Amino acid sequence: MSHSSLESLDRSIGDLASSLGDPTRRGIYLAVRQSPEPLTSSQIAELFSIHPNVARHHLDRLADDGYLQVTHQRRTGRTGPGAGRPAKCYEATTKGVSLHPGRRYDLLVELLVRVLDRVQPHDIAGVAEQVGREYGQELAASVGAPDDPGYEEVLAALVKVMSGVGFELNADADAQVLLTSHCPFGEAATGHPEVICSLDRGMVSGIMGALHHACNPVVFPHVVLEDDCVTQVPVTISTRS
Repeated sequence: MSHSSLESLDRSIGDLASSLGDPTRRGIYLAVRQSPEPLTSSQIAELFSIHPNVARHHLDRLADDGYLQVTHQRRTGRTGPGAGRPAKCYEATTKGVSLHPGRRYDLLVELLVRVLDRVQPHDIAGVAEQVGREYGQELAASVGAPDDPGYEEVLAALVKVMSGVGFELNADADAQVLLTSHCPFGEAATGHPEVICSLDRGMVSGIMGALHHACNPVVFPHVVLEDDCVTQVPVTISTRS
């Protein structure tokens, strides 16, 4: 790669980290991008349980940096002041397609450094799972556990937490599985599944345990990068005392 190409890549990564370095902002970007319809700041505020002004700040920052664009929809079914006035909405642009916002190499480096600090060659998977579990507990602590959570509530919270660090996944509570359509570890996940999938399994276990539903997830990694990764998350009894 030429020097100019490296400089361009560095600038792109720097811009991406500045815009999407905040976990809530990353989650908002992913929510808007995945939505079939443009979203308002009020919808985002409700989805992420934040104040509308905070939601508007994140949305405007993403729009200023070119990741979202503002569109307007006509308010219908309302009377009184503001009736019929177009609502300010946000939708994703095509920026960032070549550098996926969820593919956080800094996250990968952070976790792998923790692994390498403690690694024993014969137990690298076990160390990776332990590191992932600790990191999952830290992530869960940032959002707090729902009151008296049920299994579906915990899965929904887990999806929200992991979306904040770049995962794109869906929970199927009936089948007791998570389907990961995008992994922030990228090609490393297929190249080194013994480490990466152990980190992934540990993160899920750590988040679930912190949300009072300890479990032993089982990861079935994808062979092809474009395929979904499947994680079995068995129903467990709440650990709340």
